[in-house]
Amino acid sequence: MYDIIIVGGGPAGMTAALYGLRNGKSVLVVEKAGFGGQITYSPRVENIPGYTVISGNEFADKFMEQILAQGAEVELEEVCEIKDEGEKKIVKTKEGSAFEGRTVIIAAGVKHRMLGLEGEEELVGEGISFCAVCDGDFYKGKTVCVAGGGNSAFVEAVLLAEKCEKVIMLQDLPDFTADRKLQDDLFKHNNVVTYTDTKILSLIRSQGEFAGVEIEKKSNGEKRVIRCDGLFVAIGLIPQNEPYAGLADLNSYGYFESGEDCTTKTPGIFVAGDCRSKKVRQVTTACADGAAAALAACEYLR
Repeated sequence: MYDIIIVGGGPAGMTAALYGLRNGKSVLVVEKAGFGGQITYSPRVENIPGYTVISGNEFADKFMEQILAQGAEVELEEVCEIKDEGEKKIVKTKEGSAFEGRTVIIAAGVKHRMLGLEGEEELVGEGISFCAVCDGDFYKGKTVCVAGGGNSAFVEAVLLAEKCEKVIMLQDLPDFTADRKLQDDLFKHNNVVTYTDTKILSLIRSQGEFAGVEIEKKSNGEKRVIRCDGLFVAIGLIPQNEPYAGLADLNSYGYFESGEDCTTKTPGIFVAGDCRSKKVRQVTTACADGAAAALAACEYLR
């Protein structure tokens, strides 16, 4: 039986593993896809403390090496259920495994809602981005499109409008749905162009690289190609929390309703990272959650 089982191998999960191991606990990390989480989509990261520049994959590899050197055990399987049996928790996977632990930290993360276009996933990190804080500087003086019209899209667009030559908003609804204050903040910039009631039909490539989008006006079917250097997709996040809804409260958006202490209504179950309700979702805040959750788990074990 492990002292701590961590569901998810992103920055939150790996930080939780590190802090658990440093406190002398046995730790298992179960990850369904690839260690590193969303950061691995970024080919160039400049906002991680201690690194002038590093790729997301390199950062994930270094993190993985660090926790393995500390004694972490890892499994590449998809968790489908966590059973609470008081002092014992059983983590079951789709592959048929069942791991026993005294505590569990759920760091399941989120996935970005995609447009569903051909070739989209291949261009993530190579023209398609999700985070202006992370990737906005790469488009200084260039033209970018932002897909979306809600608060998230406008937050991204405001940051981009301060760096880019032109920001083109693409909203599939007849009107923007962002708060009026955010709209005012964006539209005070004279380098912002808007298209509403607009569907993105396809992604344009030039010599294999991202070069723009083809759009269609939904009301009349008029099509046009917009040339741009980057596309920021901000049409929502999907938390991966549904399998654990019985163990921890979820808010109306599906995020864990847990405070900075990362505790839940179930003793011995903790949550960390982007899957938790919070205002800022960055590598640094995920790591902070991982540390807090691991220390809370260690206190529970004591």
